[in-house]
Amino acid sequence: MTSRNPRDSRLRLVSPRPLADAPRAVTQRRSRRPAPRPPEGTPPPAELAAMARARLADAARVARWADAALRPGRDGAASGGKGTLSDTTAERAAAQLGLTPEQVRADWDTARLAGLVEVHGDSARPGWRLRAWNRDDSAVLRGWVALFDAWSLACPEPADHEHAAVAEVVSAMPQVLSFLQLSAGPVPVEQLLDLLEQRVTELRTERCEIPLVPAVAHDPEAEALHAASADSGPVPTPDQRPAEDTRLAPLLDWALRALASVGALVYGDGQATLTPLGSWAVWVKLEQICVAAQSPAGNIEQNAEDMLRGCAQLRPNAARAEYRAWLAARTVGSAVTELLDAARGEDALLRGLAFDALRVVGAPAEPDVRTAAEETPLRPYALLWLAEHEGADPEDAHEVLTRAEATWLWVDTAAAVADHGEAPLLVRHLESAVQPTVPALLDEVRAVGHPRTVQVLVALAAAHPDPALAKIVRRAAFQVHTGGS
Repeated sequence: MTSRNPRDSRLRLVSPRPLADAPRAVTQRRSRRPAPRPPEGTPPPAELAAMARARLADAARVARWADAALRPGRDGAASGGKGTLSDTTAERAAAQLGLTPEQVRADWDTARLAGLVEVHGDSARPGWRLRAWNRDDSAVLRGWVALFDAWSLACPEPADHEHAAVAEVVSAMPQVLSFLQLSAGPVPVEQLLDLLEQRVTELRTERCEIPLVPAVAHDPEAEALHAASADSGPVPTPDQRPAEDTRLAPLLDWALRALASVGALVYGDGQATLTPLGSWAVWVKLEQICVAAQSPAGNIEQNAEDMLRGCAQLRPNAARAEYRAWLAARTVGSAVTELLDAARGEDALLRGLAFDALRVVGAPAEPDVRTAAEETPLRPYALLWLAEHEGADPEDAHEVLTRAEATWLWVDTAAAVADHGEAPLLVRHLESAVQPTVPALLDEVRAVGHPRTVQVLVALAAAHPDPALAKIVRRAAFQVHTGGS
């Protein structure tokens, strides 16, 4: 039986299997995990998105004006690399939109905080959320949550307070917001102030900031007070509490006004109440903390590469739970950067897993994934990710790939199987190729120039049970290695 026998050169094909499945040749097919339900009484996402659109309508209007009138990178769009509008641009926008320059600047700052505008160096460009504003409720809600996260930047902080005190209040406000969310109704400011004081005291105790109590020589009472403070933290004296109240009250007032300005709560008449948007956002944050605290495999503190390696042997549902926990413990930007850096490494298995983790990230990863699509090793994965993100059926997503891109992905997946899988799995992977015959596959594999081509072909030849077919593949590996044809 020679290698020219047609029977030996035909692939044993099954019904066409989409290339979207190829990166998961070493893992199982992804399945949807139902999202946790928000508290009873929370408006549905469509209503929440409508509230967020209304809150951000002015910011979106200014962002659209900038997109149409300035275009990214043109003079006047930004200055100093800080994303602030120049005087000329602010006045021009004010005249065309019927606003004051101050209103334009405020709306521009809101647009930046909500991700409707992205600043890159000395230029600004529309964010992906602005592009998806009218069609994607999740993009709108993510934009508002980004503004909510940046509430401390929405209003100028009090000028007559130390930065350290302001930072303490910002760090303590999540507990105040959680209390408001659990109360599900108006809460007196005095009660919130008491809670804020307790939390600030806890933060100082955690930092071991123990006040120095002046001691008189041989004064047993003073020495006892100093010893008590060293053992249990700050000991308030009768006249310290009113001073603390006086110092934190203005900062609490500033924090509540800032949160009200972004639409997270209603503040007035000596009490505060979370809005439906604010209550939902606090629940989202609490849910993220719970997810991070329940990491099933303990990879939260690992870098992206080590986390992905730890997930390689997990079943799909368990892996996605681990991705969610890992992501919840990081900012979206840093997490996406880490995952893409891991995908750029030499391990093809990590490439596929990194893009599975990016599917869990969802829309916020879109700009970086689009950029990654310009890199040859990442392009097939990125194009499949984008197709699925834009609504394509995962079964049909492979249609966005060219023949060369599909072949590159086939080789890359084969490399992952060769490194981490078993021989029978590598043989089965042969059936997922889009080429109808082995010679056609080998010709196109050589043409795409994947750096792991030789290793993949050698491994396939060693694994295949058909000696004639294995001989064809070995010859192709030798030709690639020597540069022959």
